[in-house]
This record gives sequence, structure tokens and C-alpha cells, in this order.
Amino acid sequence: MYDDKITNDLAKHYKEVLSKIGEDPEREGLLRTPERMAKAMQYLTHGYDINPDDLMKQAIFHEEYSEMVIVKDIEVYSMCEHHMLPFFGKAHVAYIPDGKIVGLSKVPRVVDAYSRRLQVQERLTIEIRDCIQRTLNPKGVAVVIECSHMCMQMRGVQKQNSVTTTSAFTGLFMNNDATRKEFINLVQAKLH
Repeated sequence: MYDDKITNDLAKHYKEVLSKIGEDPEREGLLRTPERMAKAMQYLTHGYDINPDDLMKQAIFHEEYSEMVIVKDIEVYSMCEHHMLPFFGKAHVAYIPDGKIVGLSKVPRVVDAYSRRLQVQERLTIEIRDCIQRTLNPKGVAVVIECSHMCMQMRGVQKQNSVTTTSAFTGLFMNNDATRKEFINLVQAKLH
């Protein structure tokens, strides 16, 4: 669902942008482009309308499971806040429960809620980690994100094969080398 007022306001600005870069917004192929751009931007930034903590709290269950839970290869699509260009890749998220678990689908939903905002990968990594730590209070959280950034690949330095990896840990993942190593090994393993 798109907000008509926001769509119309954004479309006016995008039409002006098309003119400023030397295009003719009245050209057949561009007639509806400002509206499409406005809707695309609303979709790409819909994470502002989502409260990730509330998402997590919808599916918390008491369970005595106390081993590592990993949701890996979660697709990430975000927009660099510096250039408004996409970055995309995969997130790997783990936690060690302390009496509470969360419905597995909530982990990718939290990743989406934060990634569908103007972002930097470093902050995205920390926001995901902190949300899970805050809402579940587990014995530890681990987040690793690997992304390709269009702002590095199609402009500026133009390094097409570069990948950026960020990580953030709490609790046992931070304080216990064996736990962190197990997480990294499981993320790298092709078990499926």
C-alpha cells in the first residue's frame, strides 16, 4: 500500500530531478517514471514503519533449549544513506537462548525491518544484534553481514568484485572464542 499524498509529492520531485539531469520527463518512456520512483522509494524504505522490537515480541516462547540457534543466508537489500544506491547480500544471525526462543521467521523480519531504511552496513549489523539482545535477553547474539555495495561498484572506486563483511557480537559470542568459532564454522558450512 502506498500513501497517495507521499507518492504525489515524491513524484513531483522526481520529475524535477529528471529535468535537472537533462531528461525530458514528458518523453513517452518517462511519463510514469516519477510515480514509479516514488512508489519504489516508499517500498525500499518501508522499514521506518516497522518496530522490530514489536515484531520479535509477537513470537517469544519459553523453552529450555540452550544451544546455538542460527538463521543464515538471510537476503539483505538496503540503500546506502550516503549515495542512495543499493547494497545487498546475506545476513547470518545466531543467538544462544536463556529460557526464551523466538519464532524463526522473526529473525529475517527484523533484518528486513532495519535494512529497508537508509543505512550503512555497520549500523545495520549493530541494530539487528541489539534488537535480538534487547527482546530475548539471550546468553549471546552474533550477526555477520556480507554485502556488495553499488556505491563502490558502479561509481567512485568501481571495484565490482568487492564485498564488505561486518560483524557484531554480545555475551558468549564475544567472550568465548570456541562459541564464536563454532558460529563462524556453521555459517561457512554448506549443510543443506
